[in-house]
Amino acid sequence: MAGRLLPKAKRAAKGFSPAAEHGKQFVKHVLPATVKPIHALWHEVIAFIFIMLAGLVGYKTWQRQATMHPLEVASMLVFIAVMAGYGISSYIKSRRISRS
Repeated sequence: MAGRLLPKAKRAAKGFSPAAEHGKQFVKHVLPATVKPIHALWHEVIAFIFIMLAGLVGYKTWQRQATMHPLEVASMLVFIAVMAGYGISSYIKSRRISRS
């Protein structure tokens, strides 16, 4: 009984092959077109978070600089510079991704 069904299964698998090929072509063309904007958006969101974090710490440091030790102010300025640098570089990277 299984011998009679096996040739039909092989024919069905052969008939499915073109559909699978069309699926591969669809994914090959659509996937890069969707990944690129998502990748650029990811970098824009990260840039926003880093720049907002730098701005928030900068604002709080500016408010409390009179009561802070100079070493604390210096460490906060380094933190602000690093966060702003990462934010700007991430934004530049997102622009580069979206233009390519």
